[in-house]
Amino acid sequence: MSEEQGISIIMVNTEEVPGKTITKTLGVVSGSTVRAKHVGKDIGAFFKNIGGGELKAYTDLLGESRDQAVQRMLEEAVGRGANAVVNVRIATSAITPGASEILAYGTAVVVE
Repeated sequence: MSEEQGISIIMVNTEEVPGKTITKTLGVVSGSTVRAKHVGKDIGAFFKNIGGGELKAYTDLLGESRDQAVQRMLEEAVGRGANAVVNVRIATSAITPGASEILAYGTAVVVE
C-alpha cells in the first residue's frame, strides 16, 4: 500500500493483488520525470570514480526521481478512479548527455 503525499492506493509489481479480485481494468497509467546532473556533483563524482565507491549524490538523485515518477503515476491512477496499480515497472533512458528520464508505469485497476 502506498500512502505517498496523501494518496492511499495499492501498488504491486505482480499481475494480481494477493487476496483481492480485480473487478475493473482502467488502462495503462504512467508518470515520468527528466533530471539533469549537477555540475558540482559531477566534479565530486569524477574524484569518486578515481577512488571507487558509491556516487551518493547520484544515488539520491535517482531515488528522488523514482519517487516523483511513481507519485505521478499514482496520481493518474487515482484520477481515473483506481484503487490499485498492478504490473508496476520502472524504466530509465538517456535523453541527452547528462539528463535521464525515469518512467514509472503500470495498469490501473479497481480491486475488491
